[in-house]
Amino acid sequence: MGSLTYDRVVVEFEDRMLAHLQLVIIQKLRRGESFMLSWRDAAIVGDGRSSAWLHPSIPLYFKFAGGHAPTINPSWVAQLTRSANSSQGLVVTAEESATVDANLLPKVEPALGIRVAAQTRSTKASVTEH
Repeated sequence: MGSLTYDRVVVEFEDRMLAHLQLVIIQKLRRGESFMLSWRDAAIVGDGRSSAWLHPSIPLYFKFAGGHAPTINPSWVAQLTRSANSSQGLVVTAEESATVDANLLPKVEPALGIRVAAQTRSTKASVTEH
């Protein structure tokens, strides 16, 4: 179990999830963008929901429990990025929801050799667990 420390708030996440969140969070902060990060609390801390406003000027600390970096799921990163760019902010969702989200994409014929990612981003529904 890794952790994200922001100001005086410490939130624990599984290392795999934390690695994906780190990519999205750093991408936003590197561009100087502030945004809301929301997650579901564990039962041990009240089983509710929490949010934090992330700002580039406040230091972040990512602590991973494991010694190796997990394999990154591009679909999950894309889903989390869309969430971070929305008015709702970055909502922490399970990796399985990214698989469902990716299944909503229209299938592209390999013979066409064309990617329609730009079109599908604006038309597909976002599936989140909150």
